[in-house]
Amino acid sequence: MTALDARVLRAVTVLSVAGFGSGLSQRVLDPLLPRLGEDFSAPLAAVSWVITGFSLGYAVSQLFFGPLGDRYGKLRVITWGCGAGSLAAALCAIAPGLHTLVAARVLAGATSAALIPLAMAFIGDAVPYEHRQPVLARFSIGQILGVALGQLLGGLSADFFGRRAPFVLLAAIFALSALLLQPLRAGLDAPATVPVVRTTVADLLREFGHVLRVPWARRVVVAVFLEGAFVLGAFAFFATHLNRMLGISFTLAGSAAMLFGIGGLAFATTARRLLARFGEPGLLRGGALGLLAMMSVVAFAPGVIVVALACFAMGVAFYMLHSTLQTHATQMDPARRGAAVATFALSYFLGQAAGVSAVGWAATHFSTTAVILVAAAGVTLMALDFARARENADR
Repeated sequence: MTALDARVLRAVTVLSVAGFGSGLSQRVLDPLLPRLGEDFSAPLAAVSWVITGFSLGYAVSQLFFGPLGDRYGKLRVITWGCGAGSLAAALCAIAPGLHTLVAARVLAGATSAALIPLAMAFIGDAVPYEHRQPVLARFSIGQILGVALGQLLGGLSADFFGRRAPFVLLAAIFALSALLLQPLRAGLDAPATVPVVRTTVADLLREFGHVLRVPWARRVVVAVFLEGAFVLGAFAFFATHLNRMLGISFTLAGSAAMLFGIGGLAFATTARRLLARFGEPGLLRGGALGLLAMMSVVAFAPGVIVVALACFAMGVAFYMLHSTLQTHATQMDPARRGAAVATFALSYFLGQAAGVSAVGWAATHFSTTAVILVAAAGVTLMALDFARARENADR
């Protein structure tokens, strides 16, 4: 099967729809945090658990979905995840209080956990390495749009529609994705790369142990943990930061933050040309320096237009870095690609959970400006170090 196989490209398009729902679910509550605090009479650090809980559910479920995808078929497990994700979104919509909403968000994270990592693993199985990054970028368009529109939809919900509206939309998106995936499974699900035998928790954990024995895999996993903690930990509070600094509505703040996703989309549509021109180390360094500059602009928030442009450029820079890490994740252990990409996602979302929790606490006690600047410095140092290691590995 080649990268140009029409069936694979159709599957990538449908998987991108599921990725849209996953990206929307990840970011839609960011601008809603102050509104949730008012609705539930709770401080920002407490309501931020609706994001932290999602990330934890997503991360822990990687212990199961990656190895299950290797055993039973990646598209099959993704379809199951989409169906369960629709139910979890409905539960979020009807949650009567903060504790029940957090619990439903943990379930939503757990069900979403099958989608992005196993889709990446499917692409890794179906597309040769030299063509893989552009195809991964094409797949990522849905997730990026979800991240972008999640900020806008969250802002509109905070100002006009209320907290339940986004979850009704998510339930419909995941149900549609499951229906579209069902007829594709028979012709495209690759044969199991791990024998289908009785599966125990110990068996699943052993698969992750095999992946982490590879030194380069450990470096990739640490890098993506720090990326999630520094960038997305801070990004969850951008709308709150802009509301405080500039006094703008959450709709406008969410619209500015939405341009982060549009910047990612701009990268996704030019990934092939940028990779050919700059190579992986160039993308890593450009992403690092771009994040440092643009996150610093957002931290000081000199004006709405300047911040909006900075969010766009930050999205380009972030996906220059993240797509390169994703590509390495698909090659960490080809025989256990589902487990390998799940390990990557586990680390990424544990990083997000840790980052959101830390930033939520810090934003309550210190200025959001200082927190964003610290995050910018941290991700820059990580990315430059990874670029150096990448070049040394080629020598």
